[in-house]
Amino acid sequence: MAKAPKTPPATLRVAAFNVSMDASNYLSADKWQTEGAQALPQALADNHAQIRAIAEIIQHVRPDIIVLNEFDYLPDAQVLETFQQAFLSVSQNGEAPIDYPYHFIAPVNTGRASPYDLNRDGKAQGVGDDAWGYGNYEGQYGMAVLSRHPINLEATRTFQNFRWQDLPGALRPLIPGTHEYWYNDDIWNEMPLSSKSHWDVVVKVEDYDLHVLVSHPTPPVFDGEENRNGRRNFDEIRFWREYIGSQSNDFIYDDQGRKGGLVEQSRFVIAGDLNASIESDDNVPGAISQLLEHPAVQGEYVPTSAGGAAHSPDNPLAAEHTASWRKRADYVLPSSFGIDIIDGGVFWPLPEQAKADLVSSRGSSSDHRLVWIDIQLQ
Repeated sequence: MAKAPKTPPATLRVAAFNVSMDASNYLSADKWQTEGAQALPQALADNHAQIRAIAEIIQHVRPDIIVLNEFDYLPDAQVLETFQQAFLSVSQNGEAPIDYPYHFIAPVNTGRASPYDLNRDGKAQGVGDDAWGYGNYEGQYGMAVLSRHPINLEATRTFQNFRWQDLPGALRPLIPGTHEYWYNDDIWNEMPLSSKSHWDVVVKVEDYDLHVLVSHPTPPVFDGEENRNGRRNFDEIRFWREYIGSQSNDFIYDDQGRKGGLVEQSRFVIAGDLNASIESDDNVPGAISQLLEHPAVQGEYVPTSAGGAAHSPDNPLAAEHTASWRKRADYVLPSSFGIDIIDGGVFWPLPEQAKADLVSSRGSSSDHRLVWIDIQLQ
């Protein structure tokens, strides 16, 4: 009997980039809550230099799939379409335009008002520290996926409303020095796990399904001894550990009502700003190791840059850094199954190299660097 023809491998570049395209890059702090939702549309209309720089970096690296963190979700503003048409489809500083005919963007929890005093300062303000995910307006610090390959929207899953309490062993914060919970039962019964959201975006790359697992866990800082943000960061990362661990994890449910984790022998990449580093004392110990040491993940390969090494010459891990604040925070982690890593890197030129001006400050582009890997699906 004749053997079935072997599916030829497919090669592509996948990237993650925290682009800092929110009001904090365009407005003074006193205007974030009142005018924040108009900041990105106005910056796009103004042909803002920071957005041109972001587009130039993307055009230079030319990923086939890119996850954007801190890209505001504003459903009526069509900001993603404008970014594509007016920036990515237009040459920036001599770079060739790049077209992403497929994209995914969806609501996030940042700035989504809660009725509770979540930071326990005696005032329930709805937004800021009292939103379900920290944000001064709904949709701040959102996420998006751009792809040169088709996205299977029917198979794609979102987990914006998955409750923190439904993660087994959830690290529910305590009031320091007591056995009393920081979040009372009313809050805990509603509290989502995701500070933004978790997405499983299914991209069709030739004859392969590639699951792009997208998130942006809360920074493990800006809290107190209760460590509510550090604990949430740990559990937001742990969600992916559970999701890729077993299809039979029926405690997992998505916003579409479907249960269970990722099907075994699925090809995936975990991509985004995970706000966790093996160097950081701010994270709950072992936060990022949950993924780097997972048997289903190729966590041993680390993209690097010469610019990062030069930025912190006293740090032996500096070449791995993806943030100007001297940590590896952004990741593109491929599955052990069905994927070979070819190459990778972090866009961080040396000061004397071309395009170094694009990463000279947060205002130039972002306080994060684009990280990419070249992979072959087999």
